[in-house]
Amino acid sequence: MWSKIQAFALASLLVFGFGSALAQKSNQGGYAPDGNAKRISPYAGQQSDQDRIAREVRHQLVMLPYYSVFDDLAYKVDGSTVTLYGATLEPGLKRDAEAAVKHIEGVDKVVNNIQELPPSPMDDQIRRAEFRAIYATPQLQKYGWYAVQGIHIIVDNGHVTLTGVVDNQADKDIANLKANSVPNVFSVTNDLQVANNQRASK
Repeated sequence: MWSKIQAFALASLLVFGFGSALAQKSNQGGYAPDGNAKRISPYAGQQSDQDRIAREVRHQLVMLPYYSVFDDLAYKVDGSTVTLYGATLEPGLKRDAEAAVKHIEGVDKVVNNIQELPPSPMDDQIRRAEFRAIYATPQLQKYGWYAVQGIHIIVDNGHVTLTGVVDNQADKDIANLKANSVPNVFSVTNDLQVANNQRASK
């Protein structure tokens, strides 16, 4: 089933384009990111206060070959310890992310808190519908042009979480509206960050 999803996402890239997070169960179920972790966003390279390890962690995660719009990765650097957060649909991405980060010079320990999402035909259907609803929207298509997708769609047992970074509050609101328009979704959590707010907090 995932191969069909992957094929769909790749094919959709030609039409729309497509473009992280402590993975745990919330009280309502579904995926709940950690806002304290560093997001893998197209704006990350502009942060002047990132140290060498943080920059290299981001680089290694972005370069993972199977990291897609349906995955969410984030990280935290504390001295020589790197903690990985997020959720992944792709088998092996959790392992590959840890392997890529642990070889960075200066990293002594990697704590891997990435959640592996369970297979679910219903969730696969929701992913396809959410992708169409969001990335077929003209105002949101630009987020598919980034090397790292601007809007990531995490689906866990019918619960949808949007993560990533958008340019403004209007885009965040539109993404939320589109995500909520998809049938058979139990809940939508909009954890998109607004770029201007993110920069102002630095």
